[in-house]
Amino acid sequence: MDTLSKREKEKQTVELMISLYCKKNHKTKNALCDECNALNEYAKIRSDKCPFMETKTFCSNCKVHCYKADMREKIREVMRFSGPRMIFYHPVTAVRHLIETKKEKKRLEAEK
Repeated sequence: MDTLSKREKEKQTVELMISLYCKKNHKTKNALCDECNALNEYAKIRSDKCPFMETKTFCSNCKVHCYKADMREKIREVMRFSGPRMIFYHPVTAVRHLIETKKEKKRLEAEK
């Protein structure tokens, strides 16, 4: 998988998770609230600047935490809430993410 498409998939997945979180917790309908929009924009910037994108499975598994502490806590809250719900709201994305993560972990283990 090329780096650009991996970055884009990461950003899309995070945006879906933030959107789900915002709709359920902040009762938004079609758009993100200001707080969630700021988190989404921040996550996109961090993803674009990530030097490890081609070697990591996804941000939550990364050993280098490049988010500021307050933003890291916000994104973790979103991930804890949205992660389990993704299978119900975005099943194709959730299954694809699980499959790609398993493949990537196997690849990394084989390289060791």
